[in-house]
Amino acid sequence: MIYETIITTQSEQGQAHIAPMGIRRTDGIVTVAPFRPSRSLSNILREKCLIINFTDDVRVFAGCLTGRFNWPIEKASCIAGYRLANSLAHLEAELLRVEEDEVRPRLICKIVHQETHAIFPGFNRAQAAVIEGAVLISRLDRLPREKVETEIAYLSIAINKTAGPREIEAWQWLLERVHDFYQRSCSDV
Repeated sequence: MIYETIITTQSEQGQAHIAPMGIRRTDGIVTVAPFRPSRSLSNILREKCLIINFTDDVRVFAGCLTGRFNWPIEKASCIAGYRLANSLAHLEAELLRVEEDEVRPRLICKIVHQETHAIFPGFNRAQAAVIEGAVLISRLDRLPREKVETEIAYLSIAINKTAGPREIEAWQWLLERVHDFYQRSCSDV
């Protein structure tokens, strides 16, 4: 099973880098597989650690994919780095080994600390739609436009029926990103 999370890593200068990333988790082990090249991958390989944040604020997912990286952070408890201040929970993990791959190396990490910060308030279909929309826009350059538009139309149903203010804001950011991508694509022809 893949869980959609927000990964925080630390740059060489000690600055937090925030990125959405799916993880696999089994018996105290977390596996992440970032695409090459990526800042998260470079940071994890250099620092040998990462923080996995569980949040229900889908604006963070949409924001990271639309150039909005300024989210409140706090120092991690046991490893060098930062966690999202508004996370429901977080895991701190250390890199054990790398399974090399030209496109997506698998980073096998051991959980060394975990904390719960707030109660999970429950599922919301609009939150799931924003997450799916974020994954979709992360692949705009690899998907046919018709598929993107069909998926957005379907996901909009959940947004229109169940979204709160945070989900509406995140959805707008994603729609603007899609619009800008196709505007640029048309002007490049």
